[in-house]
Amino acid sequence: MTERPQAVPTVQIDNDKVVVTEWRFAPGAETGYHRHGMEYVVVPITHGELLLQTPDGERRAALVPGQSYTRLIGTEHNVINPCAHEVAFIEIELKPR
Repeated sequence: MTERPQAVPTVQIDNDKVVVTEWRFAPGAETGYHRHGMEYVVVPITHGELLLQTPDGERRAALVPGQSYTRLIGTEHNVINPCAHEVAFIEIELKPR
């Protein structure tokens, strides 16, 4: 198994309602396998593709700047940049009320 570089998270906002994090992935970088404890919205800021390793197998997701998408609490995956260039997105986690 090849060791990958780690994606770089930068928390921009963390208040009583949201956590806003910018994620930057060098070529080949990954988040590591994790489970989301909150619903969240992703706002891509670069073009590219993500490779998602999930309990149901691998799938790919296109990143289109400004084309947001959402995921439910409990989402489990490892997010990998398979591109030859850096990819980045903003993740907005919605804290429970």
